[in-house]
Amino acid sequence: MKIVSIIVAADKNRGIGKTTLDVGKLLWNIPEDLKRFRELTMDHPVIMGRKTFESVLSYLKKPFPGRTNIVITRDKNYKYEDAVVVDSVESALKEAKNSPGSNEIFIIGGGQIFEQALPFANRIYLTLVDGQYDADTFFPDYSQFKKVLNKKEMQTENGLKFSWQTLER
Repeated sequence: MKIVSIIVAADKNRGIGKTTLDVGKLLWNIPEDLKRFRELTMDHPVIMGRKTFESVLSYLKKPFPGRTNIVITRDKNYKYEDAVVVDSVESALKEAKNSPGSNEIFIIGGGQIFEQALPFANRIYLTLVDGQYDADTFFPDYSQFKKVLNKKEMQTENGLKFSWQTLER
């Protein structure tokens, strides 16, 4: 059985994004967290909504390499080479479970996808960013998960504090 994991960075109010930011922009810049994201998700399927996928495309100019990219959208005509396009979280999980090699599936966003996928998740990799940001998109309540691993508080070169937590159901 494959583990369904959510990987997310959120502030103290569970803020994860702002719809008025330019596509491909994040609320914060934490290079260490981007490296961790890459290491954790490499060779695993990643499930995301269309807006998150288009943000990835604007930043990388291609889908995530080394991963099966599964995109959820209500647009029945949406297609992208090198990505599997589906219409629901359930369909995305089915595709991911049938993808080769991986024992872990990653849900990577955005807000609506996190909310729909949370009931299916076994684990959350949470980057808790110190402070409160001007977010209008929030991660859903995850109080049914318990912390199993907490990495001490770290700080970026520009002084931003954050910690990594792993939570499980």
